[in-house]
Amino acid sequence: MEESYDAIVCGTGLIECVLSGLLSTHGYKVLHIDRNAYYGGESASLNLEQLFGKFQQGPPPESLGRNHLYNVDLIPKVLMCAGELVKILRATVVDRYNMEFMLIDNSFVFKSGKINKVPATETEALASPLMGFFEKRSAAKFFGFMQQYNPQEPKTHKGYDLHAMTMAQLYKEFGLGNDTIDFVGHAVALHTTDAYLNQPAYETVMKCKLYEESFDMYGNSPYVYPLYGSGELPQAFSRLCAVYGGTYMLQTPVTKVNFNAEGVFESIESNGQVARAKFVVGDPSYFSDRVKPAGKVVRCICILDHPIPNVGKTTNSCQIIIPQKEVKRQNDIYILQLSGVNKVCPDGKYIVIIGTVVENLDNPAADLEHGLKLIGDVLHKFVSVSDLYEPLENGSASKCFISNSYDAATHFEGAAQNILDLFQRIHGKPYSFEATKLPEETA
Repeated sequence: MEESYDAIVCGTGLIECVLSGLLSTHGYKVLHIDRNAYYGGESASLNLEQLFGKFQQGPPPESLGRNHLYNVDLIPKVLMCAGELVKILRATVVDRYNMEFMLIDNSFVFKSGKINKVPATETEALASPLMGFFEKRSAAKFFGFMQQYNPQEPKTHKGYDLHAMTMAQLYKEFGLGNDTIDFVGHAVALHTTDAYLNQPAYETVMKCKLYEESFDMYGNSPYVYPLYGSGELPQAFSRLCAVYGGTYMLQTPVTKVNFNAEGVFESIESNGQVARAKFVVGDPSYFSDRVKPAGKVVRCICILDHPIPNVGKTTNSCQIIIPQKEVKRQNDIYILQLSGVNKVCPDGKYIVIIGTVVENLDNPAADLEHGLKLIGDVLHKFVSVSDLYEPLENGSASKCFISNSYDAATHFEGAAQNILDLFQRIHGKPYSFEATKLPEETA
């Protein structure tokens, strides 16, 4: 450990592991450490005994099945098929390490007291109660505009400057009502609040296009999920980094982070040893004096012996979004169901995770009640509250690059954008998917 590196990465969460992998393939000499004895950090996947142990619930009952058949994500998130993280995976580790993914069966939205399927075909869209009957023609024109929109081709803009007009103004231009607006904003663009309505329309339109591109990729779902849990992702990138010369040290606590008189990073200390580097990367837990609070997230991991009611008995995996307005909240509630098909639990059992931003600070678990009502009887549940943090500065001056905490959403797009943003700040230019041509791994 006592030598000099280009980069020191602290923590083996997904963001940190992807960055260490990308940096190593770009020629950086990387030291990657973690205080824990396992990979993944907050985004780890745990077996049954580890899950019960983490939440101090004693030994798991035998009725739940074999320990090793469980791979339960502490922070479960699906991947958009055409999203940035999937692009990174394809360019680096998927083929290399034979990673396997499975489509999420269905996506649902809770509206007017019922669980409604997000339309997957034009026929389903026409029959869906998520949009008002008289709005569907207007909605069709709106979706047609977004489908054709190309930022580089002004003729597709139809006279709309999406950087200047708000999303609320664009909705008004197409005559869309509240039902369609809620559907587009929360089930398609995947916004967690309605704050986007007063922001430039460009970002929302591009989010909708990502959803459409992801959906079209395989024809019946925009989401995929790694078999054996998303904890497989950090391990794949850790292996990639090691292949390119990276040094890994688990069970290595960081006792001190040192900066020079100008406030520029110099070194870390651990167990009496010092490691120096040109810059340091890490999650907020390693830099408590360099981050600021950004809210709290409450999550509940549930083990069930049945699928969620009203999603269909043959639905092995699904996402349910409860828009904020439906339950008089400020933030959406997300529900993700996985099953034995996804290799996260034995056949006949289901893992359901509910997550949202904390609004009831005195009783965060109360923020989950609307989700718990939808999923039916629960065999065991595990509730956690996580503080969200974001860095005080971007790291350009201090050479200390800190990731954001994982949000409440059930998809990785926020984390993927954070990865690409951090990489550009560190490397000085954007990550190039096309330029990443990795040689075959040799024995």
